[in-house]
Amino acid sequence: MPRYFFNTRIGNEVISDPEGEELRNPDRAWEVARAMILELLKIEGMEDLMRAVLEVTDDEGEIVLEFPFAEAILDETETPADDANIPVTKH
Repeated sequence: MPRYFFNTRIGNEVISDPEGEELRNPDRAWEVARAMILELLKIEGMEDLMRAVLEVTDDEGEIVLEFPFAEAILDETETPADDANIPVTKH
């Protein structure tokens, strides 16, 4: 199973994920990234983190997806209730 790393970029600073997580595919990595962002925003607050981006990379360091924290908030408020259980690919 592929390993994905969830690195947080805030301006020029990068907080690296040294361990990563084994996930079945990039779609699952997108779901995990979104959940991580929403949890961080609950804990840390939104003001400073709204400019942050979660960069998901593979084993070779290639960026698989970039997920702006602000997009996770927009995504949460715009998801129709009828589509809540339908996985959506956003990359």
